[in-house]
Amino acid sequence: MLKINTQSEWIARANEVLPAGGFGNFDPGIIIARGEGSRVWDEDGNEFIDYLIGSGPMLLGHGHPEVMEAVLEQLPKGMTFFANNAKGIELAEAIVDAVPCCEQVRFVASGGEADMYAIRLARAYTGRNKILKFEGGYHGMSAEAQMSLAPSRNVNFPQAVPDSAGIPEGVAEQMLIAPFNDLEAVANLLDEHDDIAAIMVEPLQRIIPPAPGYLQGLRDLCDKHNILLIFDEIVTGFRLAYGGAQEKYGVTPDICTLGKITGGGFPLAATGASAEIMKHFDKAQVGEEGWLMQLGTLSGNPVASVAGLKTMEILQRDGVYDRLRGIGSQLQQMQVDALTKAGIPHHICGDETLFDVYFTDRDCRDYRSAKHDDPQRNAVYNSALRANGIFKAPGKLYPSLAVTESDLEQTRMAVEKAVLAISEG
Repeated sequence: MLKINTQSEWIARANEVLPAGGFGNFDPGIIIARGEGSRVWDEDGNEFIDYLIGSGPMLLGHGHPEVMEAVLEQLPKGMTFFANNAKGIELAEAIVDAVPCCEQVRFVASGGEADMYAIRLARAYTGRNKILKFEGGYHGMSAEAQMSLAPSRNVNFPQAVPDSAGIPEGVAEQMLIAPFNDLEAVANLLDEHDDIAAIMVEPLQRIIPPAPGYLQGLRDLCDKHNILLIFDEIVTGFRLAYGGAQEKYGVTPDICTLGKITGGGFPLAATGASAEIMKHFDKAQVGEEGWLMQLGTLSGNPVASVAGLKTMEILQRDGVYDRLRGIGSQLQQMQVDALTKAGIPHHICGDETLFDVYFTDRDCRDYRSAKHDDPQRNAVYNSALRANGIFKAPGKLYPSLAVTESDLEQTRMAVEKAVLAISEG
């Protein structure tokens, strides 16, 4: 008889072969067995409404039939080639049509790679080395990106603080750190430094929205100082709007990175810019000294490409983004209603398509202000949500288009129970 492992058995096995018992991404105390539509199930058969959605990629939900059909049609034709393929070229065309700053793209397998190449591309194009990023901004796992991502202590700007062991001290010298949503701080740094290649920013920093005019202010400062503006749209691309944050906020960067939704749930990301900037990937145009070497075994593979193409096709249909925002708005309002009724200070931070609640009455404008007054209250809240069938990260909630009215009603009941749990605590 086939032995079925329980979740506790899988956790024990994971602890034998994986550092800290996990992949490094999420709570290793839950082992997901499968997903379908808006739901996931763990290895013990417990069912959850999924507001993690793979940390963003599954905007259509798990196993969308049209995406599955496209993938199953491609699989017998080949899974990867390391050579150009028609579906990858089609996906590149679709991205160029959708995203304002992109005339050309280069594919990679992860958002972190795309961000790393964006930084390198800016340096190659400008001939300068320093990058200005924002405290709390997430740009992958490169040495540069791990500067002041989640510093545990406040230091004076623009000092960079490494968030990981193994990063050479010299990396910090090439990074300037500024507070998000503070144009004056950025302007002062640009006046003081003439060796900056680019400003790199998440247009929606984690879940913190840009203040009105902030992104345009960054654009204007970059133009004034002749430096590049990089939008990290790994999360916001095809989520905030079909054209991403560039469409929603009406600001066009010089370089952007795309991922998550772009691959339809498969490993695929991209770096995109004008042909003038992207020529640094072409040795024939820029020569040995200006050439940016880039290759990857799975870059642009056809399975991810067809999944991304079908996802993008579905997202262009009438009313899709209105529906997504409607779902997000209901999820926000049910939490506001329950928390307000209980007299619990709170602040919903983010966009209808990506947000969470902070247990504070402060305005959340940057890394230092976007915090819970009592982190334990957030822990209790999220634990109670999990216990009542809601699967989400401790600091983010991703709505998906698979969420139904029934899901929303179940979520509302779970929110009420979670609010009761922190009220009683």
